[in-house]
Amino acid sequence: MFWIGFGVAEGVGEKLKNLGKTTSLENMLASLRAAGEETRLRLLVLLSRGEQSVKDMTAVLEQSQPRISRHLKLLSKSGLVERYQEGSWVYYRLADSKDSEQGFGAGTVRAILGQLDDESGILAQDKLRASQVRLERKEMAQHYFQKNAAQWHKIRSLHVAEEQVEQAMLEMMGCNAAGEKKYGVLVDLGTGTGRMLELFAPHFHQGIGFDLNKDMLSYARDNLANAGLSHCQLRQGELCDIALDDGAADAVIIHQVLHFLDAPSGAVQEAVRILKPGGRILVADFARHDLDFLREKQAHRRLGIGDEKMREWMTGAGLEVQEHKKLQPDDGQNGDKLTVSLWQGQKTK
Repeated sequence: MFWIGFGVAEGVGEKLKNLGKTTSLENMLASLRAAGEETRLRLLVLLSRGEQSVKDMTAVLEQSQPRISRHLKLLSKSGLVERYQEGSWVYYRLADSKDSEQGFGAGTVRAILGQLDDESGILAQDKLRASQVRLERKEMAQHYFQKNAAQWHKIRSLHVAEEQVEQAMLEMMGCNAAGEKKYGVLVDLGTGTGRMLELFAPHFHQGIGFDLNKDMLSYARDNLANAGLSHCQLRQGELCDIALDDGAADAVIIHQVLHFLDAPSGAVQEAVRILKPGGRILVADFARHDLDFLREKQAHRRLGIGDEKMREWMTGAGLEVQEHKKLQPDDGQNGDKLTVSLWQGQKTK
């Protein structure tokens, strides 16, 4: 069980006030009992820095997989952590503290974790080993990136600078330089390297990125961990079948994804399904073009997307198109460059 001194209790108390709700004695005791054991507390500290695979946690804590799994099962049952499958791998993350009575227990534990000193003792050793595991992951992800970098750089050279596109995206979503938390939950469909989550991170409370490619998810997971973005999650999944409830998101980003899909309209419909009424969606993709080599060599299913077609998909799915921008390179009129189109819409019902 935890012993909290006066100074620590005062700091925890302030954080608990921010949860804005109460829970029963039984739920509180269950949460504290679950966390009040050395291995489980070490796991919670590790997960507070971002989601982790079971394999990574066994390496960091230097304990067997069955032992780690038993502790994780108890933490999951108590509502302190969430489990999800990614192919044959299992990942865990700290539970969201916003919903349900059990969520209060997760919020309580988060407040307590914030008072722990992880720069000494066994927690410092865990932190060092976690850094080593992250470095190994990074090297594997970099190898994948290097194998595919040539094709990505080739495409980037055909359109305006990424910085210009990203600035336009932030402006269209009403994200100011002050980093106001404008959105509760932001979902990035086809997250790739996780760049969109990183870009919008100052402007949401929780970010969730979906991608089907496990190698890209590994690369994105490393990027987000290095950036210290523990309020971001990554999940493997089909973009036309997202494992989120109706109306779960305040905002959805679809960045340079639709031209790869056989049925892009289905991805737009799914994005609208998970969007709350009044929620906003931003789509960034290429305008129509004639660069056939992108279809032949880069697996593009469509040579860009026409304005009328995108409006048809968005309005048909229940969106009101509020803004449309085209970003053309300086020499984009000679047919060998790409124009980036941005569409921003709001769910009407």
